[in-house]
Amino acid sequence: MLRHFTSLLFAGLVAAGGVQAAELHIGYQKSSLNLIVLKSRGTLEKQLAAQGHTVKWTEFQAGPQLLEALNVGSVDFGMTGDTPPIFAQAGGTQLVYVGFEPPKPQASALLVPADSAVRTLADLKGKRIALQKGSSAHWLLIRAVDKAGLKWDDIQPVWLTPSDARAAFESGKVDAWAIWDPYYAAAEKALKPRVLTTGQGLVANQSFYLASKTFADKQGKLLQTVFDALSDNDDFLEQKPKETAQILAKAVGLDAATFDTVVQRRPSFRVTWLNPQVVAEQQRIADRFADLKLIPKTVTVKDIVLAPQ
Repeated sequence: MLRHFTSLLFAGLVAAGGVQAAELHIGYQKSSLNLIVLKSRGTLEKQLAAQGHTVKWTEFQAGPQLLEALNVGSVDFGMTGDTPPIFAQAGGTQLVYVGFEPPKPQASALLVPADSAVRTLADLKGKRIALQKGSSAHWLLIRAVDKAGLKWDDIQPVWLTPSDARAAFESGKVDAWAIWDPYYAAAEKALKPRVLTTGQGLVANQSFYLASKTFADKQGKLLQTVFDALSDNDDFLEQKPKETAQILAKAVGLDAATFDTVVQRRPSFRVTWLNPQVVAEQQRIADRFADLKLIPKTVTVKDIVLAPQ
């Protein structure tokens, strides 16, 4: 996977002996299954140690917080959903797309209480809906509102982190909750909500690997090592789903049955370059957010996509 990464990113690096030891700082979320398993297995640490490098891992509640850390230089590399990098690019963050995972539309949903009077997407009019601003759930909700024939101003978004959103949903302070796995799967198991809609037919719900532009420009060999490790990890994830769920359960603190569901909702973990279709979909998302004036300016996604040579 991504075997031409070195030829693209190594330009500008000092020749043999010029690459100094570094600490790679990776940001991840509870939804960053590939990275969590990679961290738990310790394979990346071993590979980087052989090069004289170390790794520091930091968990974030959601993609917007992770990319804010990348913006200020405390994270070099991380994984988010489709919407956070669009908000980050519009806000001036110097980042680049370096890979993506296949669509997983079933891994996000719009939930309502089991006894809710909300039966259709059109019933969302006037309702309070919890979600993380600038997250993949934000895009899911926009698409749901569009499909219902409503305007964005017809609903009342309540901006909350996933943990705060669950508390608000559970206590009845909001009418609905737009959320992604594993929070979605955990809520299904514990709260027994009704799924008003998943992302199926609405959003691709793809995951993206991103790096700060400065890091990508200067540390091509480190990024190549990360992708080599992810490639090996992809094989583990796809060949050992039960063991994967057990590793995730231990690392995240949710039960293995929840992660069995999470893993089943993902068709693949395979990380590849962004292709023109994926870039076009990201641009469609960016354009819609700009139309709604939910980001400060329009952006051109392809400008920050690293491509194979």
